[in-house]
Amino acid sequence: MTAVTARPAHAHRNRAGSAQQKLLAFASLIVLVVGFSLASANFLTVSNIMAILQATAVNGVLAVAVTLIIITGGIDLSIGTLMTFCAVIAGVVLTWGGMPLPLGLLAAVGTGALCGLISGVFVARMKIPPFIATLGMMLILKGLSLIVTGTKPIYFNATPGFTTIAQGSLIGRLVPAFPVPNGVLILFVVAALVAWVLGRTVLGRYTFALGSNEEAVRLSGVNTDGWKMAIYALSGAICGIAGILIASRLNSAQPALGQGYELEAIAAVVIGGTSLSGGRGTILGTLIGALIMSVLTNGLRVMSVAPEWQTVVTGAIIIVAVYADQLRRRSAG
Repeated sequence: MTAVTARPAHAHRNRAGSAQQKLLAFASLIVLVVGFSLASANFLTVSNIMAILQATAVNGVLAVAVTLIIITGGIDLSIGTLMTFCAVIAGVVLTWGGMPLPLGLLAAVGTGALCGLISGVFVARMKIPPFIATLGMMLILKGLSLIVTGTKPIYFNATPGFTTIAQGSLIGRLVPAFPVPNGVLILFVVAALVAWVLGRTVLGRYTFALGSNEEAVRLSGVNTDGWKMAIYALSGAICGIAGILIASRLNSAQPALGQGYELEAIAAVVIGGTSLSGGRGTILGTLIGALIMSVLTNGLRVMSVAPEWQTVVTGAIIIVAVYADQLRRRSAG
């Protein structure tokens, strides 16, 4: 158990750096909100705030999923196309198969867990670098989504209650003036559960330990391959939830959708303070990072900035976030 007990030696320094990064990210979020509010009167409206929250629901769940992988020192480029594939499977089960809604939701989450487990086998057992393994999985899932659907969307018009999963509002029934989408509630529930797993369970401790010093964990007698595969499977299951949310939001499974979502999710994770070198990160920081990405994208759109320039800004933010992570690691070392 040397690897797991060694981590507290750096705990105070890591906690201090993490808290500082979260404060910086939160301050950046406030600055963005204030700036866009002053630049456009259409930004700080209830309808636009709801649009930001709705967008954050999907990206936030994906960011929570990839946070687990990045803390282990890995990366997952397949989360966007995995989300789409899970949505397609839900469509096949519910629309084509006419199965009950709970069975379709279970199929989506189960498919995500299975695909995540396969990625974990590639990385842990076959020793393929995570970047290459998940890049290959991304292309496989993209192709499978197009093959299964025949490149055509699957609509959920015949599935009662499906759109309310993400678009309905339990809070709106109680407070009509602030109809927070159900998708946002699902994001918070998923985030809270994953934060509990990271902070209170053996799986969480090994997630951090693998990112801090995987070789030391292995030498202490821990089945690192098994734990790593479990982490990838859990991340995949969370991507299945994201697939349900985006399908519910669009009322369809769009087989060509998904690629590119992984970049915003990874950017949100890094902005929130999770280190790309592994061993450090928090779900709260990831949520703040996801909100920053959603506010930025929405604000640029409200200000009528061309989509191509929005992409440029997103790419620049990713570079800045990674460089900031490098600086943090140098100062911590």
